[in-house]
Amino acid sequence: MSGEMKQVGERRWRETFGRYYEDFVVGDVYEHRPGRTITETDNTWFTLLTMNTHPMHFDAEYAKHSEFGQRLVCSPLTVSLMIGMSVTDISQKAIANLGWTDIALTAPLFIGDTLYAESEVLEKRESKSRPGAGLVTVKTIGKKQDDTVVATFVRTALIAKRGHSIEDKPEARY
Repeated sequence: MSGEMKQVGERRWRETFGRYYEDFVVGDVYEHRPGRTITETDNTWFTLLTMNTHPMHFDAEYAKHSEFGQRLVCSPLTVSLMIGMSVTDISQKAIANLGWTDIALTAPLFIGDTLYAESEVLEKRESKSRPGAGLVTVKTIGKKQDDTVVATFVRTALIAKRGHSIEDKPEARY
């Protein structure tokens, strides 16, 4: 639930984001918006920042001679964007991300493509060690503008229950 308002004083409101553990329903699908059009700068900076030296990501002349005929978006950038796009819906109230599994890169993403993501709630259960939290597992799918699936992964996060997140503390001024 994004964009809800919480009263923090007389005639004073604060916008809040994210879902509490109780808000997740197995089978629900959250479409993460807005999408993100990948620029040359995004791809080059991410590639160089992560010290990825494969020229398919930053050398147009090299990539022109590949089977793709152009530079590929660095695949960890694709996954990172999908995670970022899902934060408001999935992990805004997370205590911790517990892991990502089953990462699959199913089609290339190119500079100029627009990436969209959606997540389906696969499973949820109460935490055995933290009574104020529960574990939520989702499958996230990334698609480009023509609905081609470019990447998928499964993610599990420890999510605060209502009344147990940092923003539920009266002294929190984040």
